[in-house]
Amino acid sequence: MMKLTKKTAGFVMMSILLTMALAGCQSNSAKSPEAAQNSAENNTPDEQAKGEEASNSAAPASGNSEEESAEAIKEGSIEKEGNVVLKELAFVYNEHTIAISDTANEDQMEQMLGKPDNLKSHTYSADDGTNMDTLIGFTEKVYTYPGLEIKTISIPEGKQDSIFHIEITDPKYTTVRNIKAGDSLDTLKNAYPEGKLLGNGAPDEEDDFRYEPSNYVDVMSFHIKDAKVESIQIFSLLD
Repeated sequence: MMKLTKKTAGFVMMSILLTMALAGCQSNSAKSPEAAQNSAENNTPDEQAKGEEASNSAAPASGNSEEESAEAIKEGSIEKEGNVVLKELAFVYNEHTIAISDTANEDQMEQMLGKPDNLKSHTYSADDGTNMDTLIGFTEKVYTYPGLEIKTISIPEGKQDSIFHIEITDPKYTTVRNIKAGDSLDTLKNAYPEGKLLGNGAPDEEDDFRYEPSNYVDVMSFHIKDAKVESIQIFSLLD
C-alpha cells in the first residue's frame, strides 16, 4: 500500500510538472506572435524610413536625369538669334566686324572705317520720284570709301540707322571667312560650300555665286569674272 501511494504521488507530481510544462509552452506560444507583432510594429517604421530614404535618394537622381535630358533637348531645339546667322553676312576691317543689320550712326562709321569720301542722305517721301511708298519717312544714307560702299536706313521717329547694303571691290575688306576681291572661284567654293552659282558656271564667263544662310531675304553675292571674285555684295531686301 505504501509503495502504491508513493507511486501514485510520483505520478501525480509528474502530471503536475507536465501540466505546468504544457502551460509554459502554451504561454510562450501565445506570447511569441505578440512578440513578433511587437517586433514587426517596432521595426516597420525604421524599415519604412530606410526604404523611403533609399527611394528618396534614388528619386533625385532619376529626376536630375530627366531634367538633364529635357534640358539637352531644349538646348538642342533652341532657335538661334537672327544676328548670330547674320554675322556670317559681314566683312572684317582693322579688327572690326561689320554685318548686315548692325546699327551704325555717322560717328560709329567713322570710328570703324574712317571718314568717308562721300556721304549722301535721303528721306523718302511720296513725291520724291522713287516710287518707294513702303519706305516713306525712312532715311537712307550712303557711305562711300575707296573700294567700299555701305548703305544704312533708319525708320521714322528717330530710330537708329541700320546697315542694309554693303558692296566691296577692294581686297583689303574680307568676309568673315577670309574671302576677298581677287580670290579664285575654287577658293570661294571651298570657303562657302553652301553657296551656288546662279548661271551656267562656266569659268571663263561672268556669273554670280550666292550664299544665303538665313531666309532668302539676307544675301551674300559674289560676282565672278574670269574665274575670280570681282566684287562682293551683302544685302537685305527691303519691303
